[in-house]
This record gives sequence, C-alpha cells and structure tokens, in this order.
Amino acid sequence: MKEVWDKRYNSDEYIYGLSPNNFLSTNLKKLNIGKILLPGDGEGRNSIYAAKLGWEVTAFDYSSSGKEKALKLAESNNVNIKYEISDVESYNSMEKFDVISIIFLHLPKETRVKFHKNLHKFLKPEGQVILECFSKSQIENKSGGPKDLKLLYSLDDLKNDFSEYKIDFIEKTDTVLDEGPLHQGKADVIRLIARNP
Repeated sequence: MKEVWDKRYNSDEYIYGLSPNNFLSTNLKKLNIGKILLPGDGEGRNSIYAAKLGWEVTAFDYSSSGKEKALKLAESNNVNIKYEISDVESYNSMEKFDVISIIFLHLPKETRVKFHKNLHKFLKPEGQVILECFSKSQIENKSGGPKDLKLLYSLDDLKNDFSEYKIDFIEKTDTVLDEGPLHQGKADVIRLIARNP
C-alpha cells in the first residue's frame, strides 16, 4: 500500500486540495490552541491549516512523497510542522496532544480497532479526537474513498472503538465534498468528536 500512495502523491497537483477538511476546520477554530497530532495526513493540507492557526503540529503518514509535498506546502505558507514517516501500528510518541485529528484514514478492522483504542496514550486528559470517515453507504458514491466495504465504517464500529471515551458528538450524514480532484461530490460520512476521560 505504501507504494500505491507514494505513486498517488507523486505529482505537483495536491490531489485532495489545499484547503482543510471542513469538519476539522469548523471544530478546531472553537478550541484553545495547543498541540495536535494528525495521523495519515498525506499531502499536509490539514497540518498546514492547523499550523497557520498557531497549533504545534505533528503529523505522520507512511508515504514519503506525501511528506515531501506537506513540507513544501508548509514552507510556502511560512509555517513549521513536524512530519514523520510511520504507519499507525508503528507510530509512537512520548508527547501528549490536546487534539488528534483523523480525517479519511481508512484501515482494516483489526488495525483500526487497535489504533483507535490506543489513541488515549497520545492524548492529554480531556484531549479530543476529531474524526471524519466514509460510512459504508459511500460504496454507492463516486466522490472518493475505498471501494472495499471492509475499509468503510459504521456508527457501531466507531461507538465500539471509542466506548471508553466520552463521545460528545457522533453522526452519520451526507455532505458534498470539494477537496481536490479525488474528493468531489455527494458523500456519506461519519463524524465524531470524543474526549479522553
């Protein structure tokens, strides 16, 4: 899979656009500025947005071409981000974050459950997870996301994954994506905000 994403990101075009994810940007503006972790942030659009707001940003992805583009975007926006090459199973940090933002990061079930349940290790007490993903209904749409039902999520999946957190908000809804050439049009998503107890 690393090779697939390296190839996908290996162009001058930012395939998911330069603007941040709407759900993340709407909610991040409501919070006090602190430290944020962005797993699977690809070309860095969400990291750069957070850094421009004043957040101390750490991101990781297993694509080296994604990292290259993210750092280039950071430089052109005069911000600094810390960007590591890692997959979700290998990532480790001694830092504790105020927010972890997971935007359209789709994982096989076993990996997903373990990753979500381990996030508390990287969160401060009352730290928040802000997550948006494609629901299983997205399989009918042509606006992006995996074409494998096993990589799409349900409300119950996320309620179970975050059962030990305080879930402040969760919804399954439809939206219209305008995020670069690969996220365009009607989409079925799940949005979640959960707090580390």
